[in-house]
Amino acid sequence: MKKNQLEIACFNYESAVIAEENGADRIELCENMELGGTTPNYILAEKVKEKLTIKMHVIIRPRGGDFVYSNEDFVQMKEDIQKFTKLGIDGFVFGILNSDGSVDKIRNKELVNLAGSCPCTFHRAFDVVKNVQESLEDVIDCGFKTILTSGQEKNVVEGILVIEKIQEQAKGRIVIMPGGGLRSSNIHLLKQKLEPSFYHSSAITDDSIIASPDEIKSLLIHLQNKKS
Repeated sequence: MKKNQLEIACFNYESAVIAEENGADRIELCENMELGGTTPNYILAEKVKEKLTIKMHVIIRPRGGDFVYSNEDFVQMKEDIQKFTKLGIDGFVFGILNSDGSVDKIRNKELVNLAGSCPCTFHRAFDVVKNVQESLEDVIDCGFKTILTSGQEKNVVEGILVIEKIQEQAKGRIVIMPGGGLRSSNIHLLKQKLEPSFYHSSAITDDSIIASPDEIKSLLIHLQNKKS
């Protein structure tokens, strides 16, 4: 039987340690929260990898802004994947779009193939694709194992109907991971409508960029149906 699991988006070493110590199943390592997350520094990734025993996925996003990348951006993304693969990380998170809002299948496939045995997540570039149904099929065809999405809205609560429809269309062919404004205060709303899955949250509850231990514990309580 499938079970709910929790991924914490970590923008620093401190959050990664907090995530593991408080029961998270996996982290997504990135930097520059104000830009929505970009490729982390290699030294940071190396330090986190040495410390953690849970799985660590790394975002490959050379800059903030849109997800239509130049040739120079793409070369950087390939180099980063090769570099982090040697570090032994557990997965990659990225997404490339065409200027018309469709999924860039050629370049995404190239990166997925470059990642080899490391599973790849198509990140929230999915939330700005022009056609959700077609894009879902394109992402699956590219070889991604997971889609991180807020249902094309600013947060998962507002996008819950789209997330539900995507999950139904996927029919288990790919993991649909809700993320974007996910907190312990609203996660029960998603659990009521969605099949068991990974859930994604930064677990940040204040003005800092550090994950909250209490928030992670609360998220897990809701996901695992445990009583506090």
